[in-house]
Amino acid sequence: MTLAIEGLTKRFGTVQALDGVTFAVQPGGICGFLGANGAGKTTTMRIVLGLLRPDAGTVTFNDRDVRTWPRRTWGYMPEERGLYLRMPVLDQLVFFGSLYGLPRREIRSVALDWLARFRIADVADRKAESLSKGNQQKVQFIATVLHDPDVLLMDEPFVGLDPINVELLKDAFLELRDRGKTLVFSTHQLDQAEELCDSVAIIDHGRVVAAGSTRDVKRSTGHQVVRVTTSTLDDLAWLRSLPHVTVTRPGEDYTEVRVDAGFDPQAVLRAAIAQGGDVLRFEVADPSLEEVFVERVGALDVEEKTLAAPEVRS
Repeated sequence: MTLAIEGLTKRFGTVQALDGVTFAVQPGGICGFLGANGAGKTTTMRIVLGLLRPDAGTVTFNDRDVRTWPRRTWGYMPEERGLYLRMPVLDQLVFFGSLYGLPRREIRSVALDWLARFRIADVADRKAESLSKGNQQKVQFIATVLHDPDVLLMDEPFVGLDPINVELLKDAFLELRDRGKTLVFSTHQLDQAEELCDSVAIIDHGRVVAAGSTRDVKRSTGHQVVRVTTSTLDDLAWLRSLPHVTVTRPGEDYTEVRVDAGFDPQAVLRAAIAQGGDVLRFEVADPSLEEVFVERVGALDVEEKTLAAPEVRS
């Protein structure tokens, strides 16, 4: 059951928030929705959920307008936590689940299973305000999936999680995908998107600038990446002299270069052999999502892998 977003436009006064946004997510797929702060990600998600009406365009799920599907079809995890801070965790999870008409006993059992899975079974009777930000984030995710929705839309789900909890959430994503769920999440952590996502959509100033399978989007730049190690790696003059080759990462373990479209990366290997010494490593790879993002959007803090500009909610 494909989630298809076609030609969405939305204006708020003089601000064009969305300008023909189009992409699709296949059933049993994980899609990374990537863009700078204020690019239109949250507005798109709210339109999918029926919380906003577009000025033009359509959103369908299994060829039906999303507004004709029952509410329990959708799970939404906003970036801002929507927990009742002074209410015990289990009580509010049971409350959230009951909003979808589920029996309280069933909800309680499912909630306890998720709390145990996320290693926070001991917080069931604690008030949400007493939890760390990471544990609040996990409770927010549980509230999103309690009713077993077919489609999950999540805005920055990994925010506030330490590496162990990131892995727990990734495992949950993969399990839901394998159960045929459709997952869409926004993130500024592009390495996680590259690891998890079958497809991505990159949005910039309300327009989708790249969309499709993760592999195809990575290859859309046209250039390739070569990683090479030789016994004489300290001297990179031979690499820098090659036409259509740019050294992007000199290093002790290997040197990474960008090879322009239309230029044979094997020429780097031939040059490495010709310059003498042993070739210890030679690898041809696609660009990373981070490179694609920088090329298509820019404004990425490469060291932090986090977009630094303050977000303007549209």
